[in-house]
Amino acid sequence: MVRVGIIGATGYTGLELLRILENHPEVDIAWVTSESYAGMELEEYCPAWRRRRSFTLRKQELSEWIKEVDVVFLALPHGLAMDYVPFLLQKTRVIDLGADFRIKDVGIYEKHYRLEHRARTLVEEAVYGIPEIYRSEIRKAHLVANPGCYPTSVIIPLYPLLREGIRFRSVVVDSKSGVSGAGKKATEEVHFCEVDENFKAYKIGEHRHQPEIEEQLKRWGEIGGLTFIPHLLPLRRGILSTIYLEFAEDRSEKELWEIWQRYFATEPWVRVLPGGRFPELKWVLGSNFIDMGLKKLREGQVVVISAIDNLTKGASGQAVQNMNVMFGLDEKIGLPATVLYP
Repeated sequence: MVRVGIIGATGYTGLELLRILENHPEVDIAWVTSESYAGMELEEYCPAWRRRRSFTLRKQELSEWIKEVDVVFLALPHGLAMDYVPFLLQKTRVIDLGADFRIKDVGIYEKHYRLEHRARTLVEEAVYGIPEIYRSEIRKAHLVANPGCYPTSVIIPLYPLLREGIRFRSVVVDSKSGVSGAGKKATEEVHFCEVDENFKAYKIGEHRHQPEIEEQLKRWGEIGGLTFIPHLLPLRRGILSTIYLEFAEDRSEKELWEIWQRYFATEPWVRVLPGGRFPELKWVLGSNFIDMGLKKLREGQVVVISAIDNLTKGASGQAVQNMNVMFGLDEKIGLPATVLYP
């Protein structure tokens, strides 16, 4: 059994981790913490846990508990994990669901997150946690930086094309996310009256996930200019990304689809849709799948569409997939394949 601890269990990603890990046959949840609700029973905070396993939410004082676990999940807002990781790595392995260790260029992180990085020496050690790309590195890692939700929806479909030498003149990413992607903290822009029956673009040209996407894609090839425009859907969960690619050299739709097939045919959580079919949010919600489809528009121009659940494959599900890789478990085990439909 893999013994796990969760720091920050009462946010959306923390509760999603609990949902997944409680049903994982190879996991024992040793403890969970919450700074805001320390001392409270989980079922008191979240009635969905009644008549299930009981957890007392602990305060985030780790010195005595750390020896009880094999891995710690950090489900904290950005800027907080960097204060925990140096201590945790002395005792155990860590999967950080926040942004603090995703971007290798610390100066870019500090610019976009407006924070001084307080654990700079550990950034290079962190492995970016997309198993479909970095599986061998994740297997040996002590610190995994779980990717952002938008980046997951973009990087997975584009990686094989870049790896095969296809050069992009430009990449335009039009992504739409449910409101849970903004986290649980109340703000005016995610107030019910602002979101319900509304649809808008936000943080145009300044979203923090753009440098994360750009840094990862540039590791594998030439992308030209990247434009990333996120939008807020009046939904709880899900991300649909429409990615417009302009190629330096023309490629056939069949060739691109065959590249995807070569890379993803044996990947348990990637579903490449047949020609003429395109992803929809309702077919991924609650699951760890990423669905992908593509269509050639005209010479040198292709549109790629992907869909994920932002809380599962875009966050907590991918974190558990990373844990499975780190501990030599089947990547499918314990992860949800069923979809919340309708």
